[in-house]
This record gives sequence, C-alpha cells and structure tokens, in this order.
Amino acid sequence: MMLQELLERENMTLYKLSKNSGVPYTTVNDIYHGRTGLGKCTAETVYKLSKALSVSMEELLLPYLIERTDFELYKSSVCHRLKESGDMAFIAETLQQDNISKLYRRKMYPESLYLLAMLDYVSRENNIPLCTKYDALRNVKLEETLYPAGVLVMNTVIGNNKIKEDALSQAIPEFMRHNIVESEVRNVI
Repeated sequence: MMLQELLERENMTLYKLSKNSGVPYTTVNDIYHGRTGLGKCTAETVYKLSKALSVSMEELLLPYLIERTDFELYKSSVCHRLKESGDMAFIAETLQQDNISKLYRRKMYPESLYLLAMLDYVSRENNIPLCTKYDALRNVKLEETLYPAGVLVMNTVIGNNKIKEDALSQAIPEFMRHNIVESEVRNVI
C-alpha cells in the first residue's frame, strides 16, 4: 500500500505519523509528497514508519520499489522484520503476503530470491517443511554472485580475494543456492 492509503487506513495525519514514529515531520512530509523517495531513506527511518503504520518494512517499501531500492537496505529490512516478529510470525507473514512471487513478477530477482532464502533458512532452523509453492524458484540462481557491501569494500581496501573467499566459506546454504553471499541475518542493530 502507498503511504497515503496506509495513513487513511490508520486514520492518521502526517503530524501524527511523525509523532508516533519519531521521524521528523519534514521527512514524513517530503516522503508523502514525493520529494524524498522512501527507498532512499535509512533502514531505521523505514523501520520506524512501518512500525507506526503497523505494516512490515517490505510492505511499506513494496509500492516504492518500482525504482529499485538499494539491495543492502532491502536485506536490512528483511533482517529487521525477522528480528522484530520472530521466526514463526516471519514465516507466516511471508507466506501470507507472497511478496516472493510479487517481487519475482516485477523482475526484482535479487530481492525475491533473498526473501525466499530467508524463508527457507528460518524454516530449516525451526524444522518446518519448505513451502512447495516456491520449488521452481529454488532452482533459480543470479547470474553474478552478490556479496555484502562490507565484503566488497574490505576486499577492495585489502586488495586480495581472501575476504571474498572467507565470506563464501561462511555463507548460509539457502542464500548460496541463489548466488547470494550472506552469513549473518540475526545480529542486526
């Protein structure tokens, strides 16, 4: 849902959203009027707004993802949602909202596959059978390996591929299935 629809649904003004979320009114007003893209905001801002509007960060961001948000921000939002909601609620909400399919249909492959990998990882951690609806997507790999931004920066600074090799060796299998290097999804701030 767009911000306008969420405000109407919650019977909330921009001022009340600002007050309830702790996000400055000028920022909320700029997002509402399209002067600031929600996808360009920090994960903390998106998190605060989503919490005040009683929606997940993904649900808040999804309408604004026509212009792809920074993949690192998207990953952060998924990790925060997992931390905030807990494993079982995350699984239930992810399956119910079906954002995996929605993102894939919009050709947002890294985001879709990241969310599927997270769903599969959390399901494995809790001994829950995988949802068969996504079996075909489980065979999809990104053409290029996606490394976390921090790994790429460190690799460039140090000047050898040891950082990338270490990241690959520590990657969670569900993410590697899609060519996404991810090793830490629970320790988010």
